[in-house]
Amino acid sequence: MAGVKVYTTESCPYCRMVETFFRKHGVEYEHVDVGKDREAAREMIRVSGQRGVPVTVFGDEVIVGFDTKRLKELFGTPIGKAVYDVAIVGAGPAGLTAAVYSARKLLKTVVIAENIGGQAAWSWAIENYMGFSTISGGELLHKFEEQVRGLDVRLELDSVRSIEREDDSFVVRMVTENVYRCRTVILASGKEPRRLGLPGEDRLMGRGVSICAICDAPLFRDKPVAVVGGGNAALQTAIEMKKFARSVVLVARSALRCDEVYVARAEEAGIRTFLNHEVTELHGEAALTGITIRDHETGEETALDVDGLFLAIGLVPNTRFLGDLVALNERNEILIDENGHTNVPGIFAAGDATCVKAKQIIVAAGDGAKAALSAHEYLESERGEEQTVCA
Repeated sequence: MAGVKVYTTESCPYCRMVETFFRKHGVEYEHVDVGKDREAAREMIRVSGQRGVPVTVFGDEVIVGFDTKRLKELFGTPIGKAVYDVAIVGAGPAGLTAAVYSARKLLKTVVIAENIGGQAAWSWAIENYMGFSTISGGELLHKFEEQVRGLDVRLELDSVRSIEREDDSFVVRMVTENVYRCRTVILASGKEPRRLGLPGEDRLMGRGVSICAICDAPLFRDKPVAVVGGGNAALQTAIEMKKFARSVVLVARSALRCDEVYVARAEEAGIRTFLNHEVTELHGEAALTGITIRDHETGEETALDVDGLFLAIGLVPNTRFLGDLVALNERNEILIDENGHTNVPGIFAAGDATCVKAKQIIVAAGDGAKAALSAHEYLESERGEEQTVCA
C-alpha cells in the first residue's frame, strides 16, 4: 500500500511493533529514522506535533504510537475461528518463554500482546541475565522473539479488553473487536509505567513528556531535559540521556533507591540532582517548555526550563482488564501458587503482574516456563477425564 510512512528511532521497541505489524499484513511502508535524520525529525514534529516515536502517516491519517485498534481498522485482516489450547496474554520474558514451552508441548498457541518485550525492552543495559555480561533490553527480547517466531505459535499484536468463561473454554475479547477462544489462559501482562497525575500530562505526552527514554532520547539531542525517579531505571535513564541532551536534571521524591554503581556513574556524568523534591506543575501548551519542582522539607518551589521530561517513577500491574476474573492482592497483582496456578482452574499467570516478589527478567522467564508446564498438565488431565467419560 503506497504512501505509508513510519517515523522511528533505532532503539524504539514500539517502532519495531509497528513495522512488524505492517510486514505481517503485507503493507509496504517507508521507514524514516528520526534519530539519525534531524530534518526528518523536524518534518515529523511539523506533521504530527509529536516529539516521541513511532508516528505513522498515511494520507491525512496520523497515528501516534503503536495504536493497535486504529492500525487494524486501516490495515488489518480478519482472524480465523480456531480454538486454541492456550492463549498467552503478554509478550515479555514471561509470555514469550511460556510460548516456547507451550509450542514444545505441541499445544495450539496464540500470544496476544500490545507490544513484544514489555518493560524489559525499555532497558538501556541488562547486566544480570545469565549468558550475557551486558546486553540491551531490546537485543535480549529480540532474541526471545526470534526463538518464538521459529515455532508454531501465532503472535497477535492487539490489546485485551476482557476475558470470560463460556462453557468449557475461555473467550478473550480485544479492543479491536477480535475474539479468541481457548481452553487455557496464561496471564503474563506485566506492568505499565506509573504517571505523575498532573494537569496537562496527557496533553503533553509525546510532546515533551515521555515514558520511553530509549525510544525518544535521540529527539532531545542538545536540549535540556529532566528525569523523574530515584530507582535504578531513573538513574540509568539520566546517565544515558547525557549522551544526547545538553543538560540532565534528576528529580527524586526521597533519597535515591538505586544500586551504588549508578550513584557513582551519575556523579561522574555531572547530573544535577534534586533529592526530596517532586514535580508539581508542567508548563507548555503545544509542547513542554518547563516544569516546577517543590522541596518537601522547605516547601520552596523551583522552575526549571526543560524541553523533555522522562518518567521513571515505577510501574503498576497491568491487570485492570481482568475485573474480578481472578483473585488479586492489595497491589492488584495476580495471586498465584509456586507453579503459576491462579484461583481459577485453567487460568495461570507469570511475570511482573503476579505476586511473586522478585521482579526480574530471569525470574519472569522461569515462571513463564512453569505456567506453560502447568497449563499442559491441566489440559492432559482434562483430556484424561474426557476419555474416561467416553469409555
